[in-house]
Amino acid sequence: MQKSATDATITDAAAEKPVRSRRADRAGLIAGAAVLAACSGLVLYGVLDSDQGEGEPEHRAPTASVTYEVTGEGTADISYQARDESGKATVVKAAALPWHATVDVPLGQDPIVSIVLGEKGGQARCTVAVRGRHVQSATATGTFGRATCSGTLPGTDATGG
Repeated sequence: MQKSATDATITDAAAEKPVRSRRADRAGLIAGAAVLAACSGLVLYGVLDSDQGEGEPEHRAPTASVTYEVTGEGTADISYQARDESGKATVVKAAALPWHATVDVPLGQDPIVSIVLGEKGGQARCTVAVRGRHVQSATATGTFGRATCSGTLPGTDATGG
């Protein structure tokens, strides 16, 4: 029996249809697996990351309570040592006076507060108290006047309260 050209086309088209369908199914399956893997990775990251932030760090440096105070009128730029083991200062620009802050300072770091008056000048006084005990005071006067107050904390091997 002889096949006509139309019979060959129908047969070839019928033979290709299952191959295309399998390719589409395989591509869909691969895309679905990739999406599932990405979602699983995000969920796993979220679970692992949330465990790290829940507790306090096991090693925290012992600290002492330090009160910084700046009295006067107007404003001043103030920088002071707070709970930062690297020794970096916290800066408050144009703080309204009077100003005060009580912070924890790691033992071994020297508590320090510095003030700088603005171009209007004036007068301001800084004080430092460690664990409620006055340590030092200084006065800044005039245009861009400056003053610094500091104290000394024992090292981390010292005990006390």
